[in-house]
Amino acid sequence: MNNKVTGNKGEDMAVDYLIAHGYTILHRNWRFKNWEVDIIANKGKFLHFIEIKTRTSSAYGKPEESISKKKMDNLMNAAEEYQYQNPQWNFIQFDVLAITLRYNGPAEFYMIEDVYL
Repeated sequence: MNNKVTGNKGEDMAVDYLIAHGYTILHRNWRFKNWEVDIIANKGKFLHFIEIKTRTSSAYGKPEESISKKKMDNLMNAAEEYQYQNPQWNFIQFDVLAITLRYNGPAEFYMIEDVYL
């Protein structure tokens, strides 16, 4: 699988995972200027900005290890603009959902909540 196909499959799986865990999906691939948020969802009183990272193996490290400070800064900048456009949200959280696809087995999901770099 190429990276785009892997990423799209991971995002589809992430949506199913999040819904199964009580999240309501508000947006997928929300964009403003050069910034993008993979998934914006809410659960309870929190608005979640979720970065999805998917890999097909751990040969180059775990998916969550590939998230840089710059990527998190971009996520926070996008979130700031989203909040400006949607001021009703008082509580926000940044999360990472790492997915490792297995050739001969179920995918592995690892949710890291309330991330700050």
